[in-house]
Amino acid sequence: MTPWSRIIDLGLEEDIGRGDVTSNALIPAGIEAEATFVAKQDLIVCGLPVVAEVFRRIDSRVRLLPEVSDGSGALPGNSICDIRGPARAVMAGERLALNLMQNLSGVATLTRRFVDQVQGTGVRIADTRKTTPGMRWLQKYAVRVGGGVNHRMGLDDGFLIKENHITLAGGVKQAVRRAHAATSHLHRIEVECETLTNVRDALDAGAHVLLLDNMDLEAMREAVALVDGKALLEASGNVTLDTVRAIAETGINMISVGAITHSAGSCDISLLVDYKERSPFEGEESESQHAWDEAFHEHLSLPPGPDID
Repeated sequence: MTPWSRIIDLGLEEDIGRGDVTSNALIPAGIEAEATFVAKQDLIVCGLPVVAEVFRRIDSRVRLLPEVSDGSGALPGNSICDIRGPARAVMAGERLALNLMQNLSGVATLTRRFVDQVQGTGVRIADTRKTTPGMRWLQKYAVRVGGGVNHRMGLDDGFLIKENHITLAGGVKQAVRRAHAATSHLHRIEVECETLTNVRDALDAGAHVLLLDNMDLEAMREAVALVDGKALLEASGNVTLDTVRAIAETGINMISVGAITHSAGSCDISLLVDYKERSPFEGEESESQHAWDEAFHEHLSLPPGPDID
């Protein structure tokens, strides 16, 4: 089982239900099919290992042969991946496979655009917890594929003291001190700062990472000078492709962008099916399929969080 297995289970149950009545009625059981995922726009490919698992769960005889790998660019008309196998299985998995690849490619593509905008500054683009419910592991994987880094996977993944925590704890210093008392030296404590006073208080209390929330460029520059390397600085709040470069040039370390997951949109990808009167890849091994899986797990094993090398 993988962190995304439940997503596939729910997707198959939701879409196939008691069976694909149309395909089962129109397509004889022995018919084989070949299909190709085709890009309909400029995009960064993401989701091939997930698509492979979708079809494996339906029928293990389905074989996938990639034209590219996750993280590769594709232009309109480019083939992404070929599929061969029982036609009913190909048709049954078509919609879920497309939904997942389109969504993940959308996240990876938008992330890459933000990463490209800050190239040369040394600033990293990070995601947030603003993900589609149930899709966090996959969408955060897509962020890595697009060249970004992962922030917290969940509330249990690290300390991030936000505005409401500060209110309920009685102030920035009180909140940071309580966090230090509740954790070990191995955990970093991050504090959301809306003002330079917040920055001073968080720094004095021993915060390791300061999140500059919705500050203007001048305030960010002042925060960078004030902190003087004593803590990592993250900028966040209404960051767009038009503003991200200027934010990066203030001297902060990282920019978190909720839009790369919650507003990415789905890429335009189609699956074109052809009829084949032969067995699908009998006895043929797909070495590239194993490579996808290894690359996928390599991305997921990278430590989430706001670490800056």
